[in-house]
Amino acid sequence: MASDRSGAGDPARTLALLWGVTAQEKPGRRGPRQAKSPAEIAAAAIAIADAEGVEAVTMRRVAQELGVSPMALYTYVPGKAELLDLMLDTVFAAVPRSAPVDGGWRARATAVADDNRALYRAHPWMAAVATSRPPLGPGLMAKYEYELGALEGTGLPDVELDAALTHLLGFVETCARMASDERAARQDSAMTDAQWWAANAELLARVFDAGRYPVAARVGSAAGEAHGGAYSPDHAYAFGLARVLDGLAVLIEECREG
Repeated sequence: MASDRSGAGDPARTLALLWGVTAQEKPGRRGPRQAKSPAEIAAAAIAIADAEGVEAVTMRRVAQELGVSPMALYTYVPGKAELLDLMLDTVFAAVPRSAPVDGGWRARATAVADDNRALYRAHPWMAAVATSRPPLGPGLMAKYEYELGALEGTGLPDVELDAALTHLLGFVETCARMASDERAARQDSAMTDAQWWAANAELLARVFDAGRYPVAARVGSAAGEAHGGAYSPDHAYAFGLARVLDGLAVLIEECREG
């Protein structure tokens, strides 16, 4: 379960930070010139999260990386919640945009899914952040506009268009989270999945009764042999994406016929 979530900070201060809105100065008064930009702060925080996970990102740690005091950092960013939204929106702004102009909606939707998968691979910590209330910054809005274009023109009504995109991206997020779990298990055990199963094969053979679970034994063996372990992130993604697109194809056809 995600321990961090977007949209947890003060909405007004978060939106001001993301969109670069500053309070108007009073006549005759000037505040101190800011030495750090939101982009520099976001880059420092993202670098920490990429290397050590989002839990390692604290205001104190980011301030240390930037060479400023923790109190000084609060003059740029209100707090950790707003910092997280700034990180996410910065990452969203940099999402790859590889959807082909031609090739049909399925090719465009595949590109959107692949783009998001690449984003999770570059920033694994994103899979640990709940985004039910996403940061409504320029990065997210540009990403949303681009991704909607993959399904624009299919005949889906606007509500279904949004739901179809949410369904597609939810699938990618789930795959990213499972892939992150698989990497964590591999690192914790210092073994690949195949090595772990090989090391425990004798124990499993003693406790598992194939006669009692014949279908599980047959299917599990076939999948394990095909994937070199109990789970293959690449196969799960390719198989699942095809099924998601198949389902959307049915919905699109129904809308066109209706």
